[in-house]
Formats: sequence, C-alpha cells, structure tokens
Amino acid sequence: MVLILLVPVAIAGWLSFTDYSLGNDSFNWIGSANYEKLFTRASYEKMFIATLTYVVTVVPLSVALGLGAAILIHSLGRFGALYKTIYFLPVMATLLAMSIAWEFMLHPTIGMLNRTLELGCGTFLERVWPFLANGCADRFPVWLGDKRYAIWVICFIGVWQGFGFNMVLYLAGLTSVHRELYHAAEMDGARSAWDRFRLVTWPALGPTTVFVVTITCIRAFQVFDTVEAFWPQGGGPNKSTYVMMFAIFEKGVQQNLIGIGSAITMLFLTFVMFLTLIQRWLVERKVHY
Repeated sequence: MVLILLVPVAIAGWLSFTDYSLGNDSFNWIGSANYEKLFTRASYEKMFIATLTYVVTVVPLSVALGLGAAILIHSLGRFGALYKTIYFLPVMATLLAMSIAWEFMLHPTIGMLNRTLELGCGTFLERVWPFLANGCADRFPVWLGDKRYAIWVICFIGVWQGFGFNMVLYLAGLTSVHRELYHAAEMDGARSAWDRFRLVTWPALGPTTVFVVTITCIRAFQVFDTVEAFWPQGGGPNKSTYVMMFAIFEKGVQQNLIGIGSAITMLFLTFVMFLTLIQRWLVERKVHY
C-alpha cells in the first residue's frame, strides 16, 4: 500500500508545485502557480463543469435504474437469468467495441438514432422540440460534434454502461431481505407494493446503497475511456467533455507537463475523497446495519 499508493501520491503532490517535465535534468519550484492556473483559466473552468455535470447526472440515474432493474428481476419467476445477462452485458463491453458501436449509432447521416428520428419521429420532434432542427441536414443533431449534446451523450453512455453493475449489487442485497419482514409489514397494514418498498426493502438495502453510491461516485469521477475514444484530441467540441481524467492524460502524457498534470491529479483525489466522505456520512445517518 505504501509503495504502490501512498508514495506515488506524495510524489505527485510534490511535483504539483514544480514545472517539471519528463526528460528534463532540473526543474523549478513554482509554488502554487499550477493551482492558480486551475482556478483562473477558462479551459479548467470547463473541466470542472464537465466533470460535475457527468457525476451529478450519472450517479443518481445509474443507482436508481440499477435498483429498479434489480427489484423487477428479483420479482420474476422466469427469464430472470436472461435479463441479468442482458443488463450486465454493457459492463463487460470493451472500450473499442463500445466506442465503434456508439459512433455508428450516433453518426449524423447514417446513424441509427438520427435515421429513426427521421423515419418515425421527425414531424413530432419539429413541433414539440424545434431546436433539434438545427442539427444534421438542418433537421437532426450532430450528437458528437455539437457542444450542446456532447456531454449528455457521454452521460447517457455512462448510465447505460454502469447501471447493470449496480443492478448486480442490489440483487445481492435483495437476497438478504427476509421474507418474514414483508409478511410482518403486510399484517401491520403495508399492503401496497410502494408501502412494502418504503418500509421494508429500502431500509434493508441501506448498507448496499452506501456501497453502491460510493463505488458509482468514484467510477463517475474516473470517466476517461469514452471521451478519449470519441475525441482523442481536445476533449470534445469546445471542450464540453473535458473531464478531469482526460485533462490529466492530456497535460501529463500528451503534452508532458508533469507539474500541471500532478496538480490536476491532486485536485482530483481531493474531490473524490471529499465527496465520498460527505455522501457516506449523509447516507449512513439513515442506514441500519
């Protein structure tokens, strides 16, 4: 733990106060200059906005959908294993296969999404959602090339890829909820499905929810592969998907700016640690182990 985790973090924290680059024989101690850049330049402001947008969108949606899918599959008598496999497949999807599939689906002219909108929903969308007419062929969006949609495409893919993992965790938690609790709640007047969920299922899943929310929050902050696959240079249109992990890769690897890359890394670790501790404290206040 010390050699693999703590020592590298300490070295990154030290380098964040320098202008070091790989290959240089020396470096200059510049103090907090790298951190001042992070809070004063517009490109890094976009980095914070894109990262927080992704986290705030993906975490609650993937947790809620994972819980809903787990409850529905748990209640099935047949085909439960089939649905488990279908929903868990995106978790096992490789980066290359997933990015190629989504690039084809979101292509502005031959993509399945825009073709479906054109064939079946075009007239409705033009009436109800007129601004979509500014996209491809003066009608539909260029999903990966428009800064208004790029971050939401990444969020959608993040939810699609992550909620199956949460579903499996919640399914494991549901197996520990004793059936006698439901019978006792029904005898006390909890006869509707909502009452049973509110009074029995949700409190019993408290420890599982703490773990799921923590893991999902950390995974959301670590988003990188989808952004790098779609936009290997620049982090999306007008840096609309310029998340923190991509910024670390761009500065530290592509541009060999180890100092500023280390500063972003330390800020990234601070955000993850702070939000993880806060959400664990808030959630565990109402958790009964």
